[in-house]
Amino acid sequence: MAISPSLSPGRDAAGASSDSPEAHRVLILPGWQDSDADHWQSRWVALHGYERVEQSDWLWPRRGDWMARLDEVVQSDDRPVVLVAHSLGCHLVAAWSAHSAHAARVQAALLVAPPDTERPDMPPQLHNWRPINRRRLPFACCAVISSDDPYGSHERSLGLCSEWGAEVVEAGARGHLNSVSGLGDWPEGHAALQDLIRRARQTG
Repeated sequence: MAISPSLSPGRDAAGASSDSPEAHRVLILPGWQDSDADHWQSRWVALHGYERVEQSDWLWPRRGDWMARLDEVVQSDDRPVVLVAHSLGCHLVAAWSAHSAHAARVQAALLVAPPDTERPDMPPQLHNWRPINRRRLPFACCAVISSDDPYGSHERSLGLCSEWGAEVVEAGARGHLNSVSGLGDWPEGHAALQDLIRRARQTG
């Protein structure tokens, strides 16, 4: 399924802004080594006022430490949460939601380019993210994947998204959907996020 071109970034289908700070918090979850200034996640923080979840160690990411940090941030505010994860951040969402008592606070999650951390050529810094948590996510989720992601085969990505219960959006040949993919502000991705939030509210 292609990303819908019918929605404008930052607006829901009814035309009302779904970026209202009173409605929910959007938490940005970068992957390994954080997202640089040209990354669409960093651009969304600047453009839309979303909150980046800062981790204490971006170079040697310990799964338990990242989960504890996300739990702390989710509990720091009473508003419902929308998660926007890239790369290793997708595995953070999966692992955290399987163990946290606060997963019910999440309205929806956008998962972009989840890597295959079980591949034998993955760097040692990521070995503690094995095995992959494959439990179905307990909230609405949409995964955007690329057909030529260097960190995971298309077939494996589809299988993982199916196990997570995520709707799949095919982005075409866009690499790892990061700052070198030429996405800019990635308005198509933001439209997909707004559509996901709208649908989660309707069904929730």
